[in-house]
Amino acid sequence: MWKPNQPGPSNLPPTPEPPAPRPVPQAAPPVVEPAASRAPVPSTSASASGEQATIGKSLFIKGEITGSESLFVDGKVEGSINLAGNRVTVGRNGQVSANITAREIVVLGKVRGNVSATDRVDIRAEGSLNGDVSAARISIEDGAFFKGGIDIRKPEGKGTPAPAPATVAEPAKALQL
Repeated sequence: MWKPNQPGPSNLPPTPEPPAPRPVPQAAPPVVEPAASRAPVPSTSASASGEQATIGKSLFIKGEITGSESLFVDGKVEGSINLAGNRVTVGRNGQVSANITAREIVVLGKVRGNVSATDRVDIRAEGSLNGDVSAARISIEDGAFFKGGIDIRKPEGKGTPAPAPATVAEPAKALQL
């Protein structure tokens, strides 16, 4: 008699072994950079091309700055900054002794000089501006320091003359224009 666990001839035909499963090609896992290696994205909007230059805390520039991209100043600048059509942001550590001409100017640090913007000037609570302002719009937050004159211009294309400049010589509490 045949016993199943013993070697010997069998009346059953041999069964073919099932084919080995093929490995299923998988997409490579996504590469994730550690959070520490990613550069922070500025929350401020840059020029239409999306580029923004930065002057770091330890840099000191003396002379004229011109160009066609936005600028973030966290160091020291003496001279003039002319970036028509772009934004100039003076960071919390920034110290600028220069006349600034741009589309938009944001002051978080210290500026000593006249500023001229085709769109707006924004002086934030921790910012300080000592000089005259010429812009279509201006915003001065509570706690900001401003000393100088303000010339509000109509946006380009409107032909009415601008009103006489106002002068402010103390820290602004609330200024509504």
